[in-house]
Amino acid sequence: MGALHDGHIALVRRARQEADCVIVTIFVNPTQFAAGEDLSKYPRTEEADLERLSTAQADIVFAPGPAEIYPPGFATSISLEGPAVAGLEDRFRPEHFGGVATIVAKLFLQSGADIALFGEKDYQQLAVVRRMAADLDIPIRVIGLETVRDADGLALSSRNRYLGAGERATAPLLHRTLVTAAERIAAGDAIEAVLGQARAALAEAGFALDYLEARDAASLAPVDRLEGAPLRLLVAARLGGTRLIDNIAIPSGPVRRA
Repeated sequence: MGALHDGHIALVRRARQEADCVIVTIFVNPTQFAAGEDLSKYPRTEEADLERLSTAQADIVFAPGPAEIYPPGFATSISLEGPAVAGLEDRFRPEHFGGVATIVAKLFLQSGADIALFGEKDYQQLAVVRRMAADLDIPIRVIGLETVRDADGLALSSRNRYLGAGERATAPLLHRTLVTAAERIAAGDAIEAVLGQARAALAEAGFALDYLEARDAASLAPVDRLEGAPLRLLVAARLGGTRLIDNIAIPSGPVRRA
């Protein structure tokens, strides 16, 4: 949706390794904004975005207007279950993933792309897109790229610009807390006990927590023990007026403690 940062540019660089032609789509999608979310305030930095994409050697930028994507008479949307109703982001933005799936399906079909690259920071979105493409037989391979972070661990996001100086100093604790919790779970500590202590630590640091959950990495179904299937820790929390999300994989093998 524009307002590009280094995480987006990492997708372009990886795409250059995977394909002969790299297409970047930019569209601030109105159907994924819920009531109370101000579409008009979403950051739009078109000239800077195009300059960055030129430097990164993207071949094509497709930046349609709303009337091109949703012309008069448009009446179709995608109905979702599975990872789209996992009780994570969908609890707080119940119409969001329907809008995401509809626009992504349209862009997949309009571009005719062979592969599509998404960052893992929006992990539930990645799971929804993978499920949607598979279920609708869209002939595209969806690749997830590891979250790009600042040196202190904070996941890159266009929202980070809204953090005040003190909030920016506190924000990396979100990732550090995930890392500690994942290591403890991999070492055999009880998942709910670990999550409870992590939630308390974030609240004490000033985060207003929406969720901190351990889930199956593919289906996003809740889990209560480590049984060999890949697991993911996912978190969403507000720091001041800024909502931050993050996630990491729980190591599959045992962690040896010092």
